[in-house]
Amino acid sequence: MIMTDGITVKPLKPTRSELLRYVRFGIDLYRGNGCFVPPLVIDELATLNPRRNPASEVCESQSFMAYRDGRAAGRITAIINRDANSRFGERVVRFGFVDFTDDAAVVDALFEAVAEWGRERGMTSMVGPMGFTDMDHEGMLVEGFDEQGTMATIYNYPYYPVHMERMGFSKEVDWVEYRIKVPGEVPAKMLRIADIVRKKYGLSSASVKSRSELKKKYGREFFHLINEAYAGLYGFTPLTDRMIDYYVDNYLGMLRLDDLSIIIDSDGRLAAAGIAMPSLTAALQASGGRLLPAGWLKLLRAIRGKGVGVVDLMLVAVRKDLQGKGVNSLVFCDLIPRFIAHGYREAESNLELEGNESVQRQWEYFERRQHRRRRAWRKEL
Repeated sequence: MIMTDGITVKPLKPTRSELLRYVRFGIDLYRGNGCFVPPLVIDELATLNPRRNPASEVCESQSFMAYRDGRAAGRITAIINRDANSRFGERVVRFGFVDFTDDAAVVDALFEAVAEWGRERGMTSMVGPMGFTDMDHEGMLVEGFDEQGTMATIYNYPYYPVHMERMGFSKEVDWVEYRIKVPGEVPAKMLRIADIVRKKYGLSSASVKSRSELKKKYGREFFHLINEAYAGLYGFTPLTDRMIDYYVDNYLGMLRLDDLSIIIDSDGRLAAAGIAMPSLTAALQASGGRLLPAGWLKLLRAIRGKGVGVVDLMLVAVRKDLQGKGVNSLVFCDLIPRFIAHGYREAESNLELEGNESVQRQWEYFERRQHRRRRAWRKEL
């Protein structure tokens, strides 16, 4: 426990009551802010509990809460991803799930708690916001504070990056996001490219009739595809078998089959995949991230696409041997007609590394605007 000038920073025990207080602070801080999208509370509790999060097999973590004169004023989680540190040859303690009031003393105390915890374990740098794995929220918002967020991204107040610079953190990497207008038809050039790629590499679109078939036939293969496709991206480490089973069991079952694209080769192997889903922004805002008493109904209605005009592009992954060959055009030729049929007017790209030109080139066919930018920060300890 750290105590100074009316500020107390307490390490949390991974009990439901303490973690719930931690999660609720991160929601209550944004009460009345129309751009903030609360997380699903039950998911946050599972992620922050090492007994439930399969990433604990490669990660060590400690969450902290800060109090100013007895009132909650900030939160932060320190994470050491041993797999990432080994792969990248670093001794980094990550910080994530961070929120705080506009109080320099509170902010300093929170980050010092992470720094001290990291130094005690031999870490020499602090980087974040990042999660346990690349499947968690990452990146602090630095542009686009007046833009409504998504369930896949972090929202924070404009004073956050001001404090990061004040404390001596510097830019590690940026991600950008685009708001894309869904066209009235698939762009002609994209259709031509898709036709060429389909014939040249013997690719085709696969269909599944149920979520259970999706999970059984492609679930684990899809996450192995992510491991292959995302290798080399900033901060990414392969998902373990236990993590893959967790994501298959907990998330694939909530996807709409109409918002998926599965591309296979002539041998039936997964070549590429795209996952989209109706925006849950309004439903999560209305429910405050809670399933009960009626939050589950709002979320179920949104998942079914009822009255939702925005679709979130969650993931697009292409097998390594097919990357850079236009295979993603097949994914969008699958999805765009469905988006049109379901009445989606706009799409959210969610996070893309600013230097990932191959990903950003796929938007050249569409009317779009870059509307958000977020950052990972670094500081030597």
